[in-house]
Amino acid sequence: MLREACAVDPERYAATILTPGDGGPLFDRARDEGIDVIRLRQMGGGRHVYPGADVHALRELSWHLAEHSFDVVHTHAGRAGAIGRIAAHRVGVRAIVHTLHGFPFNEFQNPATRAALRAIERRLGRITDYFLTDGSFVASEAIRLKIARPDRIRAVISPVDAVPPTSASARREARRILGIPDDAKVVGTAARLAVQKSPLDMVNAIAALRRPDVYMVWLGDGELRLDTERLIAKEGLEGRFLLAGDRDDVAFLLPAFDVFALSSLWEGLPCSLIEAMMCGIPAVATAVNSVPELVLSARTGLLARPADPRSLTRAIAYMLDHPGEAARMAEAARAEIGHKYHADRLGADLMHVYETALELAAPRAARTR
Repeated sequence: MLREACAVDPERYAATILTPGDGGPLFDRARDEGIDVIRLRQMGGGRHVYPGADVHALRELSWHLAEHSFDVVHTHAGRAGAIGRIAAHRVGVRAIVHTLHGFPFNEFQNPATRAALRAIERRLGRITDYFLTDGSFVASEAIRLKIARPDRIRAVISPVDAVPPTSASARREARRILGIPDDAKVVGTAARLAVQKSPLDMVNAIAALRRPDVYMVWLGDGELRLDTERLIAKEGLEGRFLLAGDRDDVAFLLPAFDVFALSSLWEGLPCSLIEAMMCGIPAVATAVNSVPELVLSARTGLLARPADPRSLTRAIAYMLDHPGEAARMAEAARAEIGHKYHADRLGADLMHVYETALELAAPRAARTR
C-alpha cells in the first residue's frame, strides 16, 4: 500500500492509507513520504474473511470514509478487503478497486467453508468496479470463478525494493548477523508464521533432509510461532532452525541463503520470492496460484507440491546437492525478471486503473444521486 500511495502523481491524487497498527518502520516511512495514515482501532482479528463481518470495524471504517469523502477506495487482503468494500459501498464512494492477492478460499479448507467464502467473494465482486491481481493466473481464476468480469480486471506488476546481487562479502556479513557458520548450508525464507505460509511443512521438510550441516532461517513472525517452536524442538532442530522474527533488514540477510524456499499453501505473487531471485538466490517454492509464473520448473527454480513436505525436501536437496544447476537456474531467474518488478511502471498503471474505475462506476453513481 505504501508503494502504491507513493507511486501516484500527487498533483492528481492525494493518497491516504487506512490500516491497523501501532507503529513500525512502514509508518515512519509513510510519514517521511508525506502520506497521511489513519490507524484503525477495530480492524483486528487477522486476514481471513468471516461471514459475519466485524460490526465495529465496519462502523469505524465507514465513518472515516464518509468523513474524508474519498473518490476511490482501493482495498487489499481478505477480511480488510471485504469490510473495506462494504464500507465504501455503504457510504457511496465513487469507485471501488480491490487487489486480489490470491483468494481467501483454497483446496485445503473443508468444502462448506470454501463454498461460502467463494460465494462471499462473488457478491463482493458485484460492488467492485475494478480488480487488480499480482499475477495472470490469479486474474484468470477470478474470471473463471465468476468473481471478476473479464473487462474489469488487470494484472499489475508488484514492485519490490531494489536488491543488489549477492556477493561473498555480503554473504559473510549476513551470516555474521544471523550467527551462522560460514561453511554451513543455509535454506531461508521470508514469510509470516501463518497457516497460509505453512511453516510446519517447512520444519518437516528440513527435518527430512537429515543433514546436520543445513541451517534454516525463517524471517518473519506470526500466530503459529509457538506451534513452530514446538515442532522444531520435537524434530531436534533447535539451534539449526532459526526463527529470526520480523526484520527490517531482510535485503541485507538474503545473501546468507544458499536456497530460498517457500512452503505456502496459497499465494498471489510473493514479493519475497521476487527479491530473492533478484538477489541471485536459487529458489524452491510450492506450485500454487501465480508462483509458477515466476518459478519456471527447472528453468528459474524448482517447484514442490503444497502440503507435501517430502516434495519440498526433494527440491531443496537437489538445489543443495547440485550447486552448478542451482546457479544456472538462479542466473536464468535474474535474466527472466530483469527490470519487470521495479516501481517505475506502478504509478502509471494505478492511475489508469483508478480513472477506468471512476469511468465505469459513473452510471452507478448517477443512479444513486
